[in-house]
Amino acid sequence: MKKTVPTLALALAAPLLLSSCVGGGETEGAASDCPWEADESVTTTVRIGYQKIPNGDVVVKDQGILEDCLPNATIEWTNFPSGGDVVQAFGGSSLDIGLVGSSPATRALSAPLDLPVEVIWVHDVIGAAESLVVREGEATDIAGLVGKTIATPFGSTAHFSLLQAIADAGQDPADYDLVNAEPEQIAPAWGRGDVDAAWVWDPTLSELVADGGEVILTSEDTADAGKPTFDLAIADSAFVDDNPAVLEAWARAQDHAVEQILDDPEKAAESVAVEVGVTTEEALAQFEGFVFLRASDQVGPDYLGGKLGTDLFATAEFLLSQDGIAAVADESVYADGVNAGPAQAAADE
Repeated sequence: MKKTVPTLALALAAPLLLSSCVGGGETEGAASDCPWEADESVTTTVRIGYQKIPNGDVVVKDQGILEDCLPNATIEWTNFPSGGDVVQAFGGSSLDIGLVGSSPATRALSAPLDLPVEVIWVHDVIGAAESLVVREGEATDIAGLVGKTIATPFGSTAHFSLLQAIADAGQDPADYDLVNAEPEQIAPAWGRGDVDAAWVWDPTLSELVADGGEVILTSEDTADAGKPTFDLAIADSAFVDDNPAVLEAWARAQDHAVEQILDDPEKAAESVAVEVGVTTEEALAQFEGFVFLRASDQVGPDYLGGKLGTDLFATAEFLLSQDGIAAVADESVYADGVNAGPAQAAADE
């Protein structure tokens, strides 16, 4: 499926460090109280895997919303560079809730992983926030990159969109030098001239554009072609069954953050700036690359309430064609792997 570039592979070989913390680092001036009546009965530990993506998850973390609303619980946040790493953590039973793209979520539900997880939230519908950026003058379309080096995190939604774009153009992935690299590795590789293009997300995407890159395709384009991608939350099924109060508070916190992005984006952007490492103005601009959904919209037929399971099944069929999974499960596995319950509880409040 792919060829690799030895020099780049060596450059990217150093492992990435993951950071973990208990509680959130609230932005100055952020509310310190739960927006609703806090639940003091919960005393469990909640292990959350997040990524530095400009959406509601980092707003919840920075403003300490979950900590305020579950004051007697222990909330542990661990940063991961990509959804593939989050899925690996679930495989090792070290997370309860985590943010992944729709492609890693599909892999988690498919063979050989067959993990006991379920999708409980749509953090965002991915648009131009994930894009194919090329060096200035390198190419104007995907066909122009044949034989060139393209970096992307394998198994991610960006990788999925890249493969879809190659297939839609009638090209063979083997005709490209596709290199597996995490976002934090792509920017230095670009600076060294080791890659010709990258399909990646913000803030790395914006760094490459600022360094002379040109966007020639976006995940919005692949979505318009019938292959949408999402940032999703997956949760351990046993944890969901055993901790309904945690899941309700978590979903309400996420819904509150989405409301803030939609109604008070400047405040939300301050939190994103802290967590993602961008300016507030950059965070505001990055919001434009996503579609954010309130809980009441998520439980409808287009998302958690119906079509998302079908989208995951279609993703599995494509991943199988690209040797990304060992087998496609029955369609019911992907439908049953979506749980609208926590979002419904948040929508009912």
